[in-house]
Amino acid sequence: MTNGRVNPNFSLTDQGISGLGDVYYNLMEPALVQTALARGEGTLGKGGTFLVTTGKFTGRSPKDKHVVKSPSVLDTIWWENNAPMTEAGFDTLYTDMLAHMQGRDYFVQDLVGGADPKHAINVRMVTELAWHGLFIRHMLRRPDRDALDDFIADFTVINCPSFKADPKKHDCNSETVIAMNFDRKMILIGGTEYAGENKKSVFTLLNYLLPEKGVMPMHCSANHAVGNPVDAAVFFGLSGTGKTTLSADPGRTLIGDDEHGWSNTGTFNFEGGCYAKTINLSREAEPEIYATTEKFGTVIENMVYDEETKELDFDDDSLTANMRCAYPLHYISNASAKAIGGHPKNIIMLTCDAFGVLPPIARLTPAQAMYHFLSGFTSKVAGTERGVTEPEPTFSTCFGAPFMPRRPEVYGNLLREKIAEHGATCWLVNTGWTGGAYGKGSRMPIRATRALLTSALDGSLADAKFRKDENFGFDVPVGVSGVADILLDPRRTWDNAEAYDRQAAKLVGMFADNFQKYLPFIDDEVKAAAIS
Repeated sequence: MTNGRVNPNFSLTDQGISGLGDVYYNLMEPALVQTALARGEGTLGKGGTFLVTTGKFTGRSPKDKHVVKSPSVLDTIWWENNAPMTEAGFDTLYTDMLAHMQGRDYFVQDLVGGADPKHAINVRMVTELAWHGLFIRHMLRRPDRDALDDFIADFTVINCPSFKADPKKHDCNSETVIAMNFDRKMILIGGTEYAGENKKSVFTLLNYLLPEKGVMPMHCSANHAVGNPVDAAVFFGLSGTGKTTLSADPGRTLIGDDEHGWSNTGTFNFEGGCYAKTINLSREAEPEIYATTEKFGTVIENMVYDEETKELDFDDDSLTANMRCAYPLHYISNASAKAIGGHPKNIIMLTCDAFGVLPPIARLTPAQAMYHFLSGFTSKVAGTERGVTEPEPTFSTCFGAPFMPRRPEVYGNLLREKIAEHGATCWLVNTGWTGGAYGKGSRMPIRATRALLTSALDGSLADAKFRKDENFGFDVPVGVSGVADILLDPRRTWDNAEAYDRQAAKLVGMFADNFQKYLPFIDDEVKAAAIS
């Protein structure tokens, strides 16, 4: 077998690629670390981690993401949310990128998106940087080595950070480009070293392909009860809302931390690893995730460290607040080997409310769940996207609008159908601010959030006394063991109740204004759940 080194018998001609320098095919982690170090792409950290910075791009570039506007996808893409690119623009981009790649060394990883073989896709990743190969080996699922000789790619991703796009020639917005062509089954990425673009490009693919098969793609983490995969839970949420932290509960088995599908047989992870934010990470609060920052091959992205000892500074966000670590799923001791669970019994919608208005937990009816899913309210957290320096209130439909190629109601209706079929209980959980808005209040105590989630997942919260929230109409528990009663009533946590009322009215208005665009596509039950 010639896998794992320069392979004279391997060819990228099926992808139309030729004239490269050395092509390294499916290097494993030790070789990728060694090669990346030799090429000066980063630094060796404690335990054999790989320390890297990504230059001016320390987050995703959603405004530079394009879908080729071909006849086959003309009527199925949500064009208001996905920037179009002409077929001619893509063809020129592809030709110019391949010309730029001539004579340069590249790294190929043949990987799989999806733990359920019935719904998985084969992805060939061609990367200019060796450490990007290491990153994506963690993030996607790795086939058995013997299966690689017969690997046939369903889609190919070519990532060339040193290539700069020309907006006029390539029909894009800037010199940075992420271009998705469903007809040619190809994604081109240029002008950014941020590794998260690799994994999110595959997520976007699955978000387009799976709904046609009746599978609900979800921007969520997931876990299940220990020894009982049938008792599964999913956690929707954008970056910074706590998906990774809250799903990595030592009392439950982790299915995955970011991207999943819900099929007619249950929940399955798209990925083979985790991409955790490390700002303010501590050994005491999150020992399992913290431990990965000293394990071999973990990619440590955009963190400040001591040049001599390589000790990481988890509190220094001078490079970015979006500092992260990428590691394989098996580095978490309670992770599921199969990455598959049953139908969710509980659906958690995580939001980071910078207004300080929402309660720490609320129970939703199915109609309210669809309303909040389509609304996707949260606050963008500093560093997650370029230009975001402090939390900004935002509505990101389906808790992941940047990754949704189809219209929101496609995903909303799928979710609602599955909730109705399998009887899941839905909860809205606020991991944002309490006692005031951002800048005045404080972040929701994680111990309280964990206690509330534990009560929801073990079923005991259902027996609590609930009140009807005056602003949003959902049910809020009045008292929960281990949680201060005052925390459950946000208005009481503010020094000035009238100021809370004004802030709440402002947020209610934002919800109502945002939801106007969905009214033509929803039924009367969801309209009744909407705020008027």
